[in-house]
Amino acid sequence: MASKELLEMLDEAVARELQVSIQYMWQHIMWKGVKGLIVKDMLKKIAIEEMKHAEIIAERLSYFGVTPTTQPAPIVVGDTFEEMMKQDIKDEEYAIDLYRRIIRKAQDEDDYGTVHMFKNILIDEEEHLDFFRGVLEE
Repeated sequence: MASKELLEMLDEAVARELQVSIQYMWQHIMWKGVKGLIVKDMLKKIAIEEMKHAEIIAERLSYFGVTPTTQPAPIVVGDTFEEMMKQDIKDEEYAIDLYRRIIRKAQDEDDYGTVHMFKNILIDEEEHLDFFRGVLEE
């Protein structure tokens, strides 16, 4: 059985994944102009990937007998292109840090299923961060 600390971290990860999946989908809908056209489809794709992450993590919590949260972390869509990108970068950086901590904690607990799962999710999050940084740099 996973420790209470690890389970809380996994639940936080679900809340964060729900947050960004909604946030990115709303940004996909709201973006206008040339910059919006460039990233609109990619934002939708990333939003769907984030929802899949939420599902995978929620299934892991269920495996441990825990009901995952249904509440997203605070959603910040932003009013301007730059605000949106800066927020998205901040959220991806936070996720990467959280997931690295989850991997370390799961390794300490010999929970190799969680380690493997989060190593795969971490790759996606690093790609998302790279995308958002590249878009902001233009």
